Amino acid sequence: MLVSDFDYNLPEERIAKYPPKVRGTTRLCVLRRETGEITDSYYAKLDEWLRPGDVLILNDTKVMQSRLFCELPDGRARELVVLEKHGEEKQRVMYRGKLHEGDVLTVKGSDEKVTVLAILGNGIAEVSGDLQSLAEKYGTVPLPPYLHRDASEADKERYQTVWAKHMGSAAAPTASLNMTDDLLERLRAKGVKVCYLTLHVGLGTFLPIRTDEVEAHKMHSEWFEIPAETVTAIDDAKKSGGRVVALGTTVARTLEYYAKTGLTSGEDDIFIYPGFKFRMVDALVTNFHAPKSTVLMLASAFAGWENLHRAYDHCVEAEYNFLSYGDSMLIC
Repeated sequence: MLVSDFDYNLPEERIAKYPPKVRGTTRLCVLRRETGEITDSYYAKLDEWLRPGDVLILNDTKVMQSRLFCELPDGRARELVVLEKHGEEKQRVMYRGKLHEGDVLTVKGSDEKVTVLAILGNGIAEVSGDLQSLAEKYGTVPLPPYLHRDASEADKERYQTVWAKHMGSAAAPTASLNMTDDLLERLRAKGVKVCYLTLHVGLGTFLPIRTDEVEAHKMHSEWFEIPAETVTAIDDAKKSGGRVVALGTTVARTLEYYAKTGLTSGEDDIFIYPGFKFRMVDALVTNFHAPKSTVLMLASAFAGWENLHRAYDHCVEAEYNFLSYGDSMLIC
């Protein structure tokens, strides 16, 4: 398969540059996998589409304020983006501007120093220091570059889920940004079991694929953990006929990696594209994804590319808002 096969027309005006004024007031396109039927709805009505006995699984990672502005001793500016946490590994960053092993940078707004330990290639370096703490004190929200704007004070809240708990992500699990406490309560009241797992989202998920063939792409790894109570809830749902509903591609990847390996923690590098056989996920809530992206390929594998492409064309025509701060889909 060619990466160019997974393309569609996305007008610039359909990309949501800002979150909705009120969280959860976004739209929801419901796509039936078996029939290709498309229904226009609202995210706040997700409880009408799920059933008692379903288990809805959320990613409880917390996004770091991972964009750090620094200076070299001669005053030259450098920008670092703190990458996702991988257990106790040494800290890695993506950097903008030239860096060399041994360079010492000062974090702007402080006297804190960061030393470059190694240049790893592809714009990634290994550095010293407690980068998570520095990011929280002096960093800014790592908004996706396609928004073409700096983060505002409001983004600190809105580029974070309402249940964010475990610090370590370099990007948000975006389908979850539209979820509210009120909707979660209504889902629970209906008999939907709400559970959590942790996957620290990496920027590599959203970087362009640099190969022509899909199969030649090497997926980066991300740290994950699935609690025992979530595993039990999944088993109970499968036995009783309930559906496992993944809130976002990060959850879908983690669950399918678990189904493949039996591992409940570790490094997840699974790459899901059409032809993949889903063993765990029965329904997927996800945002609209950028053309030629790995997350678009995952959604295509789940829905079927023809179904998904037709749904995307419909949503462009119906003026849905796309990408991180945009509207969502339920594929079931």
